Amino acid sequence: MTQHTNGRMEVQDFIDSVPVSKLQKIIIILCFVVAALDGFDIAAVGFIAPALIAQWSLTPADLAPLFLSGVFGLMLGAFVFGPLADKFGRKKIIICSVIIFSIGTLISAFSPNLTVLILLRFLTGLGLGGAMPNAVTITSEYCPTKRRSTLVTVMFCGYTIGAAMGGLLAGQLIQLIGWQGILMIGGIAPLIALPFIYYFMPESLRFMVLNKFSKEKIDAVIQKMAPKGQPIPELVAAVTEKQNVSVRELFSKDYIAGTLLFWCAFTMGSIIIYMISSWMPTILKNEGFNMQSASWITSAFQIGGTVGALIIAYFMDKLGHSRTLTISYVIGAICVLALSAGVANLNTLLIVLGIFGIGAGISGSHIGIHVFCSSYYPTHCRSTGVSWAGGAGRLGSFIGSGAVGWLMVSGLSGEQIVNLLTIPAFLAAISMFLITRLMKKSKKIETMNLQKANV
Repeated sequence: MTQHTNGRMEVQDFIDSVPVSKLQKIIIILCFVVAALDGFDIAAVGFIAPALIAQWSLTPADLAPLFLSGVFGLMLGAFVFGPLADKFGRKKIIICSVIIFSIGTLISAFSPNLTVLILLRFLTGLGLGGAMPNAVTITSEYCPTKRRSTLVTVMFCGYTIGAAMGGLLAGQLIQLIGWQGILMIGGIAPLIALPFIYYFMPESLRFMVLNKFSKEKIDAVIQKMAPKGQPIPELVAAVTEKQNVSVRELFSKDYIAGTLLFWCAFTMGSIIIYMISSWMPTILKNEGFNMQSASWITSAFQIGGTVGALIIAYFMDKLGHSRTLTISYVIGAICVLALSAGVANLNTLLIVLGIFGIGAGISGSHIGIHVFCSSYYPTHCRSTGVSWAGGAGRLGSFIGSGAVGWLMVSGLSGEQIVNLLTIPAFLAAISMFLITRLMKKSKKIETMNLQKANV
């Protein structure tokens, strides 16, 4: 029989008052797996690009529609599934998204030509666009405030590890199983993970309380989180949270400035990330590296992203989100210049260090900004806010995935193309700096209002 206290607690206060439970660890692990599958799938196309060019007698420009179709699917998936998750729940949308991208990837392995593959990458992108933002959201909503940045970042590192595995597997196995085999791995693995997600991942506790789920369902989750023998409180939603809000909430006077700055930073980071992950193997191959070496070298980007994300998460919890991210984006811009010098001189060590540094500074910050964004918005529009920021960032993915092919055809060298990436890196840093100023101003106004209310 469930024992309740007489008191009422907000959901976040309850989560902060108890140790991290086995259930919360399971949620983090499952979302880590979702992120890893997402990362593997997105990166795999970049790593198999040279094989597609060779088999179908394509030029780099011919692959631009392939990358763009996947990115367009990602953007549309984020825009559609974010609001749906705020309406129907995070778990349902995660499951639907995983089903869509696993089937899309699996069928892609049997594509007879580029046109079919382009269409299937769009379908795959729809699922990928819905999975990752909601994995971030549900993880964030189960994390204690003081450890949220670190725990969500650990979960998100699944993305960079999955992407790195895509490069390692492509480099080692593509000669044995072909590009089709790489895509089959990317399609079968999510199907294996689905039963575990269905049976072991609960719905967001915040979402259930806000949307007045039955007391039995809410208590079942609370009992798995509360220490044994501890009375169970009656949970209530925070006073700032609402039901049945629309996307317009992101553009209300309370959130519009932050929304636009987040969108800018997401877009700039995506330009760099998709340029490196989609095109760097091809750029390196054109500079004289063989396909296996190009895949191994590019994998340093994902490894750097994982290391950088963990370091950034630590300092985000210590120094604050926006200040840490401003510094890390600047570091990433400096590493872009190092990569450019390495490409110009065919210096393998400098190329690896530059790619690793860009991964740490830019990809690591991109993980950090998801954490920041998930804590910026309240429960009633959190999934929409994170998804739409990621969806808006896909504009950068369009540029990063599509423009490089045309830049290569127009005659720009690998060094010149890499140099251009300093621009979005500094713009992302400026966006984070402005959010710092914005939040300080908002906090000052809130303090003044409280003082007036107490007079």
